[in-house]
Amino acid sequence: MTGPQGSALQSLAAVSTATLTTILLKKGLRNVWIRGAFPLAPGTPRVAGRAFTVRFIPAREDLATPASWSSPKSTRAAIEDMPAGCIAVIDANGCKDAGFWGDILCARMAKRGVTALVSDGAVRDVAGVLSTGLPIWAAGVAAPPSVAGLTFVDWQQPIGCGGVAVFPNDVIVADQDGAVVLPAAMVDDIVPLAVEQERLEGWIMTEIERGVPLPGLYPANAETQARYDAFKKKG
Repeated sequence: MTGPQGSALQSLAAVSTATLTTILLKKGLRNVWIRGAFPLAPGTPRVAGRAFTVRFIPAREDLATPASWSSPKSTRAAIEDMPAGCIAVIDANGCKDAGFWGDILCARMAKRGVTALVSDGAVRDVAGVLSTGLPIWAAGVAAPPSVAGLTFVDWQQPIGCGGVAVFPNDVIVADQDGAVVLPAAMVDDIVPLAVEQERLEGWIMTEIERGVPLPGLYPANAETQARYDAFKKKG
């Protein structure tokens, strides 16, 4: 599939990244959690959306200059290509001593209806960034501009962000535990499994609250599975 329908994204927005990593592990994918990307603001709600990728490489002095911001191929041009509802995934090489993005860029993204920004790098102008209301997952903050440590390359290419391969139109789910990448072609298979796992674990929590011991409950043995199936039939 080239991109999930809205219903799939709505379903994924109700599933924790912890659950998704477990489901993906069962599918054979171990490296799906973007290292270094954590919510910039406490209490940021979970988001889900298609990946719009942006790529930086380490700074090279003849290319990483303030003048490059006015180039036709620039971060500014990339933002104007971002569709509403996407999640911008920025490969910042894990750089923490230069801010790859700032408040003005985030404000324009928010205006264009971008769902969130996820990166393994640092943002700058953090007070202004937070004031835009754009949900941000990043590795921290830094005052120097991007060109102090990074060279912008391109957008909508395969990237590596936080040690994870991300392709345009992959699906990103991000919450308080970080950000997870779902390969676009696997979303249809993953959604029902993830929704069911979330429902099962919610039921298990109610069992724990009423004093049921863990052995045989989690993971569920045949007796527990039968009780859960009966619970589901009741609606």
